[in-house]
Amino acid sequence: MAQRPEQAAHQRRLAGTEIPLETDDQPGPQDRAERRADGAGRRLVGERPLPGGMIVAMHGQDSLAGRTLAVRIKEWGRDLGFNAVGITGTELGEAEARLMSWLAAGCHGEMDYMAAHGARRARPAELVPGTVSVIAARIDYLPHAADAAENLADRRRAYLSRYALGRDYHKVLRARLVRLAERIAAAVGPFAYRVFTDSAPVLEVELAARSGIGWRGKHTLLLSREAGSWFFLGEIYAALPLPADAPQDDHCGTCAACIEACPTGAIVAPYRLDARRCISYLTIELKGSIPAELRPLIGNRVYGCDDCQLCCPWNRFAQPTWEADFAVRHGLDRATLVELFGWSEEDFKSRLAGSPIHRIGYERWLRNIAVGLGNAPNSAAVVRALVARRDDRSPLVREHVRWALARHGERR
Repeated sequence: MAQRPEQAAHQRRLAGTEIPLETDDQPGPQDRAERRADGAGRRLVGERPLPGGMIVAMHGQDSLAGRTLAVRIKEWGRDLGFNAVGITGTELGEAEARLMSWLAAGCHGEMDYMAAHGARRARPAELVPGTVSVIAARIDYLPHAADAAENLADRRRAYLSRYALGRDYHKVLRARLVRLAERIAAAVGPFAYRVFTDSAPVLEVELAARSGIGWRGKHTLLLSREAGSWFFLGEIYAALPLPADAPQDDHCGTCAACIEACPTGAIVAPYRLDARRCISYLTIELKGSIPAELRPLIGNRVYGCDDCQLCCPWNRFAQPTWEADFAVRHGLDRATLVELFGWSEEDFKSRLAGSPIHRIGYERWLRNIAVGLGNAPNSAAVVRALVARRDDRSPLVREHVRWALARHGERR
């Protein structure tokens, strides 16, 4: 996501809020299957309950054995491909107060699942009974791709958030988190745990910041001196007492580059984002019409937005990843709006299967591209592409096509 609202957030996904939002984009949304599983009271992959729900009482958090285990967990995490691993406790009282204030202000927009879980997000032991420690992990994803700034500057092209150019990160992180938990269990014996990555009501950025693997930036994403913000986050809720790591200091200083760069003014104050104005929310989470007054500001961003990350000075230290799953697929880093608008529904499903983009569905995909075409330089190819879909079977698509044609002076 895992941001955006936050993902991010994913990170990267929606640029998170004052509290991270579990969305597809840097901050992205919860996996639909996981939402159904939560609603039905079933366990997510990675949970291993103990008989009778007992908590493993191996040793105290501050014991030598506990400290040694914490060091080994980080080593095992690096061996599995995580770029950083940290540990924190379950007390999130201050974060809970900020979350409730943010929800009360309506900044979550139509993301009703945010309000539905309420304070539960800030109470790990309530979400997963028996949890006494949270292991937070980071994996870098910046792909080897066409220059983002050039893509944004060429309004004929479609801009897709960097995290979504490859395969869906959920399965990659989840599988590695389970392997890490199983490695721990092999060393200390069975213990109850549950893994998360941009799924269920989890305050990912808050937990990661408290675990010491980064600090929350003014755009609400987690920042690292070594990797900027181009990474995904995942967690293991564990019924295992472990010593907590110390949080990092804030290194944003007086910089306000992310606030000034946001195309829609969604970062309404340092460390606070109004999802209703965030392009990641508008192109991923919002199911209906994109507000007309915000459409011109979206430009050619058809899936998510990275502007607050692209301008961040800390991201100059980020290194492209060699993770095969995060490599660019189907030339999405160079594709034109006209080219993508011509995809059939079968093209969309086959080419984006296993991609985070697949979750928004074909209808919203066309809606977003129609907005991009409305903001593109006027050309015969752009008008032809729009005219070809002005009688689309979807009222949502037709509405945005009509708006785009009006921008080019073409009316039926």
